[in-house]
Amino acid sequence: VTQENVSIKVSFLYVLSISSALKVLPAKLINGGIAGIVGVTCVFPIDLVKTRLQNQRQGQQIYKNMLDCLIKTVRSEGYFGMYRGAAVNLTLVTPEKAIKLAANDFFRQHLSKNGKGLTVFKEMLAGCGAGICQVVITTPMEMLKIQLQDAGRLAAQQRMPAMMSPTKLAATNTVLSRSYNVGPSPAARAVSATQIARDLLHTQGIQGLYKGLGATLMRDVPFSMVYFPLFAHLNRLGQPSRDESAPFYWAFLSGCLAGSTAAVAVNPCDVVKTRLQSLSKGANEESYNGVVDCVSKIMRKEGPFAFLKGAGCRALVIAPLFGIAQVMYFIGIGEFILDQSPFNYLSA
Repeated sequence: VTQENVSIKVSFLYVLSISSALKVLPAKLINGGIAGIVGVTCVFPIDLVKTRLQNQRQGQQIYKNMLDCLIKTVRSEGYFGMYRGAAVNLTLVTPEKAIKLAANDFFRQHLSKNGKGLTVFKEMLAGCGAGICQVVITTPMEMLKIQLQDAGRLAAQQRMPAMMSPTKLAATNTVLSRSYNVGPSPAARAVSATQIARDLLHTQGIQGLYKGLGATLMRDVPFSMVYFPLFAHLNRLGQPSRDESAPFYWAFLSGCLAGSTAAVAVNPCDVVKTRLQSLSKGANEESYNGVVDCVSKIMRKEGPFAFLKGAGCRALVIAPLFGIAQVMYFIGIGEFILDQSPFNYLSA
């Protein structure tokens, strides 16, 4: 009887913890969504630079560094050229960041016992679960975004006869040339993410949007396994006491440091993912038949340092993105919005 009572009590506490996690889930989703929109708006031009630098091949460099890429992009495409592909990112970053942050909190609460702190292994396990959950949104979002971001680099190559001849360009799939913005005409530049998605679905089916899924998992799962435990430990250092939260500026700095560290750590996987998801190629740019083929060709033709391309840009993108996310959680904007909603008054 005693064992039955204990098992009933444990089951009740488990159900209670799950229900409490589900209760705060809407607020976490709102916080993650707002953080994603604000963060992406601030750092998207650097993310565009990262994509273009990662797709450059040895001997075909159009951009020397991050600053050179930004200057040349503004000169050739205008200020809004730096935000090419931002629409799809802003649309999908809300569910993507919301799922990532909310899933990590859910798994952390699920893995904790009797309110005790998690071991580093369990923190990494929670981050792993969050990384797996988010790729449902991340993979098609990155797929569409990369085509739009890299279009300016391909157009710049086309304007350089030594790099891109008309015969080389003609070898590119005509649908991809039209859809992915490599043509010189103004009509070709008016492409949207919706049109790209429609063309991919028509020619390749749903798997077309999920090309590079394996590489995305290779990037996002280790990222989450590094980021979330590291942030939790850094943030804990700023707590005045066990029962008090760290100040918001400490949460921001912890998010920035943990985010930039995790971003640089998984940058080789991000380079591979970017190369695999770039469907339109420039002159003399080879195609890849999967992750292993991509890694071996990059290593053989460009050397190991090619896997660090765009690492600085990626750190600059991820650091404020997750710093802002943690501040949103600290302030509790999602909780405030739900408290002010009509549904809250009706349920009161």
